[in-house]
Amino acid sequence: MRGYRCRSLFAAAAGVAALAACSPGGGGHNPSTTPAPSSSAQLSTEAASPSGTVGTSPGGVTTRIDVPAESTEEQYAQACMASKTWMEGKGGDPTTLVEPFLQELQSNAPAGPATFNSTWGQLSTAQQAAVIIAVRAAAEGGC
Repeated sequence: MRGYRCRSLFAAAAGVAALAACSPGGGGHNPSTTPAPSSSAQLSTEAASPSGTVGTSPGGVTTRIDVPAESTEEQYAQACMASKTWMEGKGGDPTTLVEPFLQELQSNAPAGPATFNSTWGQLSTAQQAAVIIAVRAAAEGGC
């Protein structure tokens, strides 16, 4: 019976090792310091430049914030769906509606799901970056 326990323990350990090697960041190769998000984890998406550069359109709308985005999966999903609903209500090419929707969110819009139930001004820079990503995803059919 003792040999069976050792084999079972070995098989279990091998299974765990195999799962770890196949999981994101597993197998000794970790491309990011951010763990894979879970349902309650924070989504973190690094932009091209960690300098905190803010991109604005000629109309003064913030369209890019180069900081890691921060939101829960639920917040991101709600922001994406709210953006999609708004764009569908306007009609036309959703990619042309990104800036108008961001302008609406940034100009004293009431708190709502597109801005994590806060106003734009109440959001941290990282949360604002996440909203911008969610709006772009909605325009590209990503939610």
